[in-house]
Amino acid sequence: MGEAFEDEVEHTVTIDEYIKGVEEQELEADLVLGGDEGKVCTYSKGYMKRQAIFSCLTCITTGNAGFCTACSLSCHDGHEIVELWTKRKFRCDCGNSKFGEFFCKLFADKDPENLENSYNHNFKGSYCICARPYPDPDAEEQSEMIQCSVCEDWFHENHIGLKSSEQIPTDEEGESLYGDFICQECAPICSFLTHYPRSIWVPASHYNAPVISSIGENVSENGSVSCISSEKLENGIYSSDNQDMGGAATHADSETGLNDKDALVDEKSEESLGSKDNSYCTNTTLGSTCILGVDLSVVSCVSEKKPMFLSKNWRDLLCRCKTCVDFYTQKGIGYLIDKEDTLVEYEELANQKRQEKLQEQEGVESNFLNKLEHVQKIEILNGIADIKNELCSYLESFDSSKPVTSADVQQVFENLAKKRQRTQ
Repeated sequence: MGEAFEDEVEHTVTIDEYIKGVEEQELEADLVLGGDEGKVCTYSKGYMKRQAIFSCLTCITTGNAGFCTACSLSCHDGHEIVELWTKRKFRCDCGNSKFGEFFCKLFADKDPENLENSYNHNFKGSYCICARPYPDPDAEEQSEMIQCSVCEDWFHENHIGLKSSEQIPTDEEGESLYGDFICQECAPICSFLTHYPRSIWVPASHYNAPVISSIGENVSENGSVSCISSEKLENGIYSSDNQDMGGAATHADSETGLNDKDALVDEKSEESLGSKDNSYCTNTTLGSTCILGVDLSVVSCVSEKKPMFLSKNWRDLLCRCKTCVDFYTQKGIGYLIDKEDTLVEYEELANQKRQEKLQEQEGVESNFLNKLEHVQKIEILNGIADIKNELCSYLESFDSSKPVTSADVQQVFENLAKKRQRTQ
């Protein structure tokens, strides 16, 4: 009976815990919104590389329209809005031809449609292969969801093709060990990744990973394939002599996988790199030589549908030679080599904007105090101290088993007013 009563007691928190919780919620919101304060429609910025997007089931039930943070606040307040987190290469639709006679309050002069926008069933409020809403009103317990870095759909952990959600690569504290997740439906599009060193993958021991090829392959004109060792590939830089006109390496040495003219360059040697006039394909700049020695458009890639978990720096390791960049573009995944596409970069920029905003607020408060006379400063600081002391005193005598109501807060200020009257 006693245990049952304890379960019914409402959880209480201290003021410090409450403030910390509010700050964490504000930080989370800022990271999702990318630091956007929601005052200006983003339409004039065109197809932004990444921004927070919303859809409105009150205005559009077909799921083929989305809009920015500002429009969600100004134009669709009180509507049934779906929060879509972030979407890449999206332009605000609010008030265009899809909305009929409904006009955007912030930016009315918009094209009838944004032809480059992409939509999925998330815009209708459904997610995963099960097409359920989130949160799911029929579920006894909400399942964790994970977003695919390619299609940007969200999936329940038990619907991503693993035998158990325990196979998802996490550490002992439940934090993810992977940088990006690619769902089983998008895996065939990214099967070229199986030709990269194992360093781009989360260790396969954590889950049933796709079959990795022989870590890089050279393809001759007649289609024959020879392997390059993972050690060579992980060093990542090869001489431009290892390619013929078709972009495929030939006459591979049986031991190293390199032809007679191939010369592995020491990536730590600035002198070696400088002597080639930047003709090497490095991890961060475009180059003329493929670090794989593979023409991905010629090499057959694995097409099995298995989820992929990539390491946290895997995008930095992708080849940026012209042949590979053209391949990414043809597959519609050129954004994979764009640093600004990553959520890590998006959140870093959002956090930077947040810090700038906080510093600006502190500056405004400081300037306000500096403009006051000494007596005025003392009165304000004493007033803040009085409120804090009165609040702490009231809470110390407060029944912790009861929730704090607006009447309780009002009582604090009434007590404070009475004390001031007695001292005057």
